Amino acid sequence: MELEGKKILVTGGTKGIGAAIVRRFSEAGAQVITTARGEPSNKLDNVIYIQADLSTPQGSEVVSSQVAKHWKNADGIVHVVGGSAAPPGGFVKLNDKEWDNAIQQNLMAAVRLDRALLPAMIENGKGGIIHVTSIQRVLPLYESTIAYAAAKAALANYSKALSKEVGPKGVRVNTIAPGWVQTEATVNFLQTLAAANGSDIETARNNVMQALGGIPIGRPAFPEEVAELAAFLMSDRAISIHGAEYVIDGGTVPTV
Repeated sequence: MELEGKKILVTGGTKGIGAAIVRRFSEAGAQVITTARGEPSNKLDNVIYIQADLSTPQGSEVVSSQVAKHWKNADGIVHVVGGSAAPPGGFVKLNDKEWDNAIQQNLMAAVRLDRALLPAMIENGKGGIIHVTSIQRVLPLYESTIAYAAAKAALANYSKALSKEVGPKGVRVNTIAPGWVQTEATVNFLQTLAAANGSDIETARNNVMQALGGIPIGRPAFPEEVAELAAFLMSDRAISIHGAEYVIDGGTVPTV
């Protein structure tokens, strides 16, 4: 019960990494509010769900107002919302709309909510923020995720600057940079890839790992493993960890 009594907002908490973090935090005793664009099919009884699109200013306003309504203020925020829906084909396929979508979803969603909820944390003199970035901020893939990788790099830079500003005021800011994580979406992708190539999921998984340059541990991470790291960073066990980035990629990034 390391998070007992803490009021924590987790964005994008109905699928993949976000859902695993919501479950882990709830099991650790936290009160959790989470967000999603759509209505989730499987809700946890003790979790408050807010339907909002955080890539828009209106979505951020909905979430911040609901947090104030239920709690007045939050003790922690975990920004998981992010992703890329850009078409393949490299930089020439990315028009202004694709770039804007990537920046709004992967950077501005976090910036807006921080701006709305951080002042109350500062007033209380305590709080914790975790921004989920990506190893693509240092290992971008050119085929379809250039804008996503650039937005995640911006989020990491923003996180470091924010940590310097609010750390002296009692609020800790850290980032988690996952590599390839085997979520439900990943499994669907592998099934599609296997069907297109006339192979099986294991072959498709190995092909993706090779495209990444290899994963030394031989497999993707699992959402629960990322959630375990997030629980540690949000707990008082990590009280002196601030302004840090934790990479969880099985050794994918080949450099120091």
